[in-house]
Amino acid sequence: MPEQDVSATGRPLSLLLLLEAHFPSMGGAERQLETLAGGLVERGHQVTVVLPRLDAAHPAGAGEHAGLTLWRIGYPRIPLLGSLLLQLRLALLLWRWRGRYDAIHVHIAHNMGAVAALVGHLLGKPVVLKFSGWWEAEQGCLRRGAGPLPALARVLLRRASAVQAISRRIGQDLVAAGFDPVRIHWTPNGVRTARFEALPRPRPITDGIRRVVFVGRLVPEKSLDAVLEAWQRAGMAAAGWRLRLVGGGPEEAVLRAQAERLGIGQSLEWVGPSQDVPRHLAEADAGILASRTEGLSNTLLEYMAAGLPVVATRISGSEDFVEPGRNGWLCAPGDVDGLAACLADCAAQSDQARAVLGANARADLLTRAALPAVIDALLPLYRGQPGGAR
Repeated sequence: MPEQDVSATGRPLSLLLLLEAHFPSMGGAERQLETLAGGLVERGHQVTVVLPRLDAAHPAGAGEHAGLTLWRIGYPRIPLLGSLLLQLRLALLLWRWRGRYDAIHVHIAHNMGAVAALVGHLLGKPVVLKFSGWWEAEQGCLRRGAGPLPALARVLLRRASAVQAISRRIGQDLVAAGFDPVRIHWTPNGVRTARFEALPRPRPITDGIRRVVFVGRLVPEKSLDAVLEAWQRAGMAAAGWRLRLVGGGPEEAVLRAQAERLGIGQSLEWVGPSQDVPRHLAEADAGILASRTEGLSNTLLEYMAAGLPVVATRISGSEDFVEPGRNGWLCAPGDVDGLAACLADCAAQSDQARAVLGANARADLLTRAALPAVIDALLPLYRGQPGGAR
């Protein structure tokens, strides 16, 4: 039986989690929704995930995934007209179900989120908007000069009762975009830390090899070309270090060729996509994330949950969690020399010193982004009460 959440009113909530994306395909937003929904259900709350029907493999209406209740809204795949019908059907659904839910949590602040914010405002229901950052800023409703429809969406989104900004930088951007700062709460993504509790730290190094690990897609925005260049400049290969790359993507062939040109190919471990990320983190001494842009990287949080110090770029999310000298190293995005200096300093530390940095990373993660702490911050927002971290 789930453990009931008795905080505030003592009454379990009925929640709609709204996601304008493919599901159960697993990108960052999808993974976060699944993690949060599972944690809420475990506390005794009722969760229904509301989605558009985006492919023929999943029928419209009721569905299920990993114990979660789903509802997919069917609509014709006709440009513009189809999108308008989707929004209308969502509005009608939210109105018809008004007695069945207490609050709505929007996981991508886009058109469906704008409709939810408006309907929730009219019904007096709490609506929490989650802004992931880069997508809304570069492709969604916050992009500049996008035209009248995104501008209208911004107006409607501002009617939400609360905004979940997963980084402080996103919160600042939202204030600049006209959102009420009183409604903006810095509440990061949540991590199931139990996956990493059994990892030995400090790890036993039986083969004499130290490793830096990268987990993620091999795509341009992760700036892995800069990582390889910095790896060579820092002399990591010559010092006997290995760089383990866990993930696949369109950049793999280009990156392999670059590694050979730089003469570091023998120090790279190409793992490919893996379902056993904790094992790879257990075999590493530090994690690296040199992205040019993120909202808040799930990979960053998992590095820290696994007790790894992190070499990262000073971007949204990373700058909130990585503190040089305490739990990792930071440099400017695109600064290859700065990244090389961070790697060189990481390698120069003793195993014991890196273990201390990693222990600090895990302690900081547990305080700020462990799933129970994140749910505790969100529940007052679902109940329409002041709460959450600002």
